[in-house]
Amino acid sequence: MQNWYTKSTEDLCKAILSLKTKEECYAFLEDICTIKEIQDISQRLAVAKMLSQGISYTTICKETGASTATISRVSRCYEYGAGGYKNIIGRLKEDENA
Repeated sequence: MQNWYTKSTEDLCKAILSLKTKEECYAFLEDICTIKEIQDISQRLAVAKMLSQGISYTTICKETGASTATISRVSRCYEYGAGGYKNIIGRLKEDENA
């Protein structure tokens, strides 16, 4: 187990998994994060989705407003990370096709 896996992070994961609706998710995010944090996380997901489509850094930067440093970090996580981005992007694509 990695060093950031704690009782608190375990509780956070359980809390997220317990959400049942989009409205519950919005309410939880609004309470637990700042609006800026939510926007930053959303931006990273948008960047990852665009990277998965082979879109260039320049286009991603223009369309999302993300810095090249953020795009590079997301790219590293997308390619060499734990697989979280790929998993979620795959599920989002499934939902779009359903």
